[in-house]
Amino acid sequence: MINLMDHKGARTGVFFGATSGVITTIGLIVGLYSGTRSLVAVLGGILVIAVADAMSDALGIHLAQEADPDSTHEHVWIATVSTFLTKLFVAASFALPLLWLPLSVAVFVSVGWGLVVIAALSAWLARVQQAATLPVVAEHVGIAIAVVGISHFIGVWVNAAFA
Repeated sequence: MINLMDHKGARTGVFFGATSGVITTIGLIVGLYSGTRSLVAVLGGILVIAVADAMSDALGIHLAQEADPDSTHEHVWIATVSTFLTKLFVAASFALPLLWLPLSVAVFVSVGWGLVVIAALSAWLARVQQAATLPVVAEHVGIAIAVVGISHFIGVWVNAAFA
């Protein structure tokens, strides 16, 4: 039996899938909310990201791992499946606040949830690499905040230009 978190392919899939799931989904949530204020658009976007982008990222990881001559068949498939499942689960988790809270509140809760996930992954990574935690967390959370800000302004611009 394989201990998946000790497997390089599983770590690749979990870290990539979770990070991509958070960054893509919070960017989409904020951008669609800022541009439409529509629960249907935001929830639909999350569900599409959870499935289509999870499949896209898994295929991308699959091809990247196949291109690595040091990757085994097992490594390729474990990275592929763990990327898909992690991205699917993480992206879908952002739908929960939208089902329970008013849209404007759910957007803030979703961004907060995303930043917590990024901070936790970053802290875990810093610990594994025996690096100082704060700089690693600050760098990654800072990038996520930049994505949120840029996505907000894109949504506002699309609404102003096309609504």
